[in-house]
Amino acid sequence: MPEPASADTALPQGPDVDVVDLLLTQHARIEEQFLLVTGASGARRQEAFDDLVRMLAVHETAEEEVVHPLSRTIDPHGGGVVDDRLQEERQAKEMLTALLNADLDSEGFEASLLMLRTAVLTHARYEERYEFPQLRAKVPPDRLRALASVVRAAEAAAPTRPHPGVESATANLIAGPALAAVDRIRDLVREAVRRDAS
Repeated sequence: MPEPASADTALPQGPDVDVVDLLLTQHARIEEQFLLVTGASGARRQEAFDDLVRMLAVHETAEEEVVHPLSRTIDPHGGGVVDDRLQEERQAKEMLTALLNADLDSEGFEASLLMLRTAVLTHARYEERYEFPQLRAKVPPDRLRALASVVRAAEAAAPTRPHPGVESATANLIAGPALAAVDRIRDLVREAVRRDAS
């Protein structure tokens, strides 16, 4: 059975961790996961890629449900900043969906993966530069710590595959549970097929 979808199975943990710490750690883990995919081959590459897909899907869903709506409320320019991040997330989801439909050994997969990596890491840097400092400056520390738990809960219930067009908090809350159920069934089937093939 696949591991529960989460982008933060490692540190940071504990009561002093705030949502910004958590998201920064997840950004670093996502960057590492891209390296694992590019450095692997065969079944290990498929497993690393599947992990990357899950990490990206649950991480972005949690940001769309929790972080971006808060950013809109605390920064007078937050709406434009968030709209830009949501557009980037949609583009990344579209790129990731195309990669999911491709063979990992096909010609062009590596180049497409590198393009996705650049898009995802650029998006992360924009969040770190424009969104996260506003959170730290304008949201009380105790609320930031509480939001780390909210993000973890959102990730636990999030879809495990990209769904372009579902980027708003409302869309995630309406469509997310059904998409998550379908995705988790797909994950179980995929894992069972792999076990049988081994």
